Amino acid sequence: MKLSGNTVLITGGGSGIGRGLAEALHELGNQVVIAGRRKQALDETTAANPGMHSVVLDIEKREGIQQFAEEVVAMFPALNVLINNAGIMRAEKLHDQQKDLADAEAIVTTNLLGPMRLTAALLTHLMKQPSATIMNVSSGLAFVPMVLTPTYCATKAAIHSYTQSLRYQLKKTKIEVLELIPPYVATDLMGGKSDPRAMPLDKYIAEVMNILKLEPTPAEICVENVKGLRFAAENGSYEGIFNGLNSSMADLA
Repeated sequence: MKLSGNTVLITGGGSGIGRGLAEALHELGNQVVIAGRRKQALDETTAANPGMHSVVLDIEKREGIQQFAEEVVAMFPALNVLINNAGIMRAEKLHDQQKDLADAEAIVTTNLLGPMRLTAALLTHLMKQPSATIMNVSSGLAFVPMVLTPTYCATKAAIHSYTQSLRYQLKKTKIEVLELIPPYVATDLMGGKSDPRAMPLDKYIAEVMNILKLEPTPAEICVENVKGLRFAAENGSYEGIFNGLNSSMADLA
């Protein structure tokens, strides 16, 4: 992935990892457009980064995604990078959950169907660009789930699988397909911002940007802190890591 001269759309770009990526790419001279459902967060981010643009998008609402894609392409015809970052994470007790599965359905719609729908809506446009990139944000929990958040982990595992298929199907095009696999990062997601065990956001973004400078860009972008989760199954440490991650949550099983 080239690191300058792009027009980049980042969902969930008003906070957390999305904002961190937006600001890092903006500083490198890219035209950055952030999208999200919270206008206040978008406005705060663009105010802090003159020249950055924002568009409101509720990724959970299927009916608005195609119109959003058409409007963004009309406003930013050079758009050539899509970063599917928006996501939600909620704790769930599967033996005592909502009868309508409202939380689970919202997580699936936001974390999985949303990126799939937005990718589909922008794919024809991206294929017309001289070069393009689609980056899907999964999680280390796609590879070793945290039982407190079963649907979140399941959607991230699905994003990993979807990204592999997307990459293979687009291998003869000019679209590069990347997967960003974060560890536990200090963001507002599930209260991680104040947790000393979480990787500081600035350090995470700095390490990610250094990886993106590599040529060719790795298909999977893994900082050192996430490699234990990502490769647990391959190196035989899965059971120990799974039990260590979830031992304090045995009452939920």
